[in-house]
Amino acid sequence: MSKYTKAKVFNGVGKRTPVFVRFSTVAGELGSADTVRDPRGFAVKFYTEEGNYDIVGNNTPIFFIRDAIKFPDFIHTQKRDPRTHLKNPTAMWDFWSLSPESLHQVTYLFGDRGIPLTYRHMNGYGSHTFKWVNEDGEAVWVKYHFKTNQGVKNMDPELAVKIAGENPDYHTEDLYNAIEKGDYPSWTLYVQIMPLEDAKTYRFNPFDVTKVWSHKDYPLIEVGRMVLNRNPENYFAEVEQATFSPGNLVPGVEPSPDKMLQARLFAYADAHRYRVGVNHNLLPINRPRVEVNNYQRDGFMRFDNNGGGSVNYEPNSFGGPTEVPEHKTTPFPVSGVAESVPYDDDDHYTQAGDLYRLMSEEEKARLVKNIVESMKQVTKEDIKLRQIRHFYKADPDYGRRVAEGLGLQVPDDVTTKS
Repeated sequence: MSKYTKAKVFNGVGKRTPVFVRFSTVAGELGSADTVRDPRGFAVKFYTEEGNYDIVGNNTPIFFIRDAIKFPDFIHTQKRDPRTHLKNPTAMWDFWSLSPESLHQVTYLFGDRGIPLTYRHMNGYGSHTFKWVNEDGEAVWVKYHFKTNQGVKNMDPELAVKIAGENPDYHTEDLYNAIEKGDYPSWTLYVQIMPLEDAKTYRFNPFDVTKVWSHKDYPLIEVGRMVLNRNPENYFAEVEQATFSPGNLVPGVEPSPDKMLQARLFAYADAHRYRVGVNHNLLPINRPRVEVNNYQRDGFMRFDNNGGGSVNYEPNSFGGPTEVPEHKTTPFPVSGVAESVPYDDDDHYTQAGDLYRLMSEEEKARLVKNIVESMKQVTKEDIKLRQIRHFYKADPDYGRRVAEGLGLQVPDDVTTKS
C-alpha cells in the first residue's frame, strides 16, 4: 500500500500487527440481548510501531445521520423513554421520518443483515471516508471494508427473538467458544481508493456517511487479513476499559471533510475521559506498544511515574521531545462562508432505492415484513404516513408494500408527483 499511504501498519509483505477488536450493539445497554435488530459496533485497535491506530466503525457501511449535532437526539430515540423506561418505537420512527437521510441505513437495518447470525459472520466497515498520504505527500481518499472469511450469514427474526429469551449472550458466547477451541475467525481488509480530484465531481458527496461509493467506480483492493486468536484474560480490564477513538491516527492517515467524522474526533475522547478517566490511555489495553513522548502530566489516577522530573513544557532548552515535521497534516484548500446550517438538500432516496432493487423478491418481502412489524407499534398515523412517503420516493413498490402491510394508502401528494 506504499503507493497510497506511508502508514507502516499497511506496508510490508507478511507484516504482523497486534490488534484488539470490540464488538457491540448500539441501542442496548450492558447485559441486553445480542440477537436484536441493531447495528453492531466493529472497532479495531492496531498496536503499530507508530502508535495506536483505531478504526471505529460498524457492521454497516453507512449511518442514520451525517450531521453530528443530531447524534444526541438520535441516541435518545434508540434508548429508553424517560417516562415509561421502555423502548419507544414511536420516537424512533418519528425521528427517522423527520430525518430522511436515515432511509438508506433503515433499509439496510431492516433487511436480512440487520441481525447477523454471529459476530463471526458479519462484515465490518470504517464507514467514514479518510485520507491516505504517501511518503511523497500525495493523497487519496479511502474507505475501509472488513469482509468476513466465514461468509455473511444472518439470523431469522423469529429465531432471534427465541434466542434472545433463552440465551441473550448468544453472540458473545459463540465468539468466545470459537476462539477458545482454536476456530479463529478472520476478516480480509479491503479499501476503496478515490483520487483526490474525483471528490469534486463524483455524483454523490463522497464525505456523506449516509452514502456508499460504487464498487464499479472504485473497486476493492486487498490490504491484508485480520485474525482473532485470543480471548481477553479479564473482561473488565480489557473490554470494559478499552477506549477507541477515530482521532487515534498514525502518520499516513488523516481525517476527511466528513462532518460526522470531524465531530467524532473530539467526542470519543471526551466520552472516555468521563467513562474511564483522564488517564485512560495509560491503561494496558489502551497504551501503545511503543514509547510515548509528550508533555501530558497529572490527572486523576495517574499510575505511572508521571514523567518523572523531566521538563513539562515546550519549546524548551533541555532536550525534551519535539514534533516530527514530516508527519504534519497535509495542507488542503478551504473556501466559503462559515455558518451552522444543515446540509440536507442532497438526494436521500437514490441509494436506498438501489439497495431495495438489488434485493431478491424474497428479501424484499422479509424487509417489508420487518418494517411493518416495527411500525405497527407507532401510535401516530401521521408518522407512519410520513415514513411511507420516504419509502415511496426511494421506490414506489417499496412504499406501496409498506403501506399495504400497515393497512394504509400511500398519500396522494407523493403519488401525484411521481
